[in-house]
Amino acid sequence: MPQTQRPRFSSESRLTAKTADKHVLYQLSVQAPEAEVLFLTDWFKKIRGRRPLSLREDFCGSALLCAHWVASSKQRTATGLDIDGEVLRWGVKHNMAPLGDAQERVTLLCQDVRHKVAVKHDIVCAFNFSYWIFKTREALRDYFARVRSGLVKDGLFFLDAYGGWEAHEPMQEHRKIKGGFTYVWDQHQFDAITHDVTNYIHFEFKDGTKLQRAFRYDWRFWTMPELRELLAEAGFSKIHVYWDTSETDDQDAYRLRTRAPNQPGWLAYLVAEG
Repeated sequence: MPQTQRPRFSSESRLTAKTADKHVLYQLSVQAPEAEVLFLTDWFKKIRGRRPLSLREDFCGSALLCAHWVASSKQRTATGLDIDGEVLRWGVKHNMAPLGDAQERVTLLCQDVRHKVAVKHDIVCAFNFSYWIFKTREALRDYFARVRSGLVKDGLFFLDAYGGWEAHEPMQEHRKIKGGFTYVWDQHQFDAITHDVTNYIHFEFKDGTKLQRAFRYDWRFWTMPELRELLAEAGFSKIHVYWDTSETDDQDAYRLRTRAPNQPGWLAYLVAEG
């Protein structure tokens, strides 16, 4: 599949806190657009029996997934929504421009994800737990309802979630990334009463410099039962849970599950039928 141009680092590259672009670092550390395009396509076909063509990516940031979506087929279109105009402009330069003519099939909107979008889509997705910015049941249910109204008749809503007992603990997780730097996920604070969480992403480099608090997240930690209940209250008819059953960190293996044992940390996708 054609891919957007992404930075290549040689063994001689000398990334430092001063020279690195935090958006590039984020894309290399956190996002896996090729795998997500396959996941969206495969499970949509299994559930709906047809190939999805239109995607709406909420909280799209640099719209990397939108770029890979349209690159995967000349028939595909994508719409990306985000309130951060700066990161959208970065995405246009670094992720849209390399697409050539295909970028004409991407529409980027600088707006709240709860605002109406004129076109309905086969798929709406909200990945990287971005919808956790909504901290009350009313706010999250309203967002889910607005997503449902933005789907075609047989459309699907894809979102992800994480949990496990280690997800409630202040801790830092370090992971070396190909390209010569280390990604640090910082679970900085967790409130047991409100489930308010503050998380950061830091980056560390071989020369010893650090890019501290490159990204900050102030979320409510939502549990799986709460998410399923709110999706149902918003009008979704059926909610599927795809649980990561892989025993290694190097490869994901998502399987449809109705029950799952708790783990130190887990990842899952929810797919809601409109």
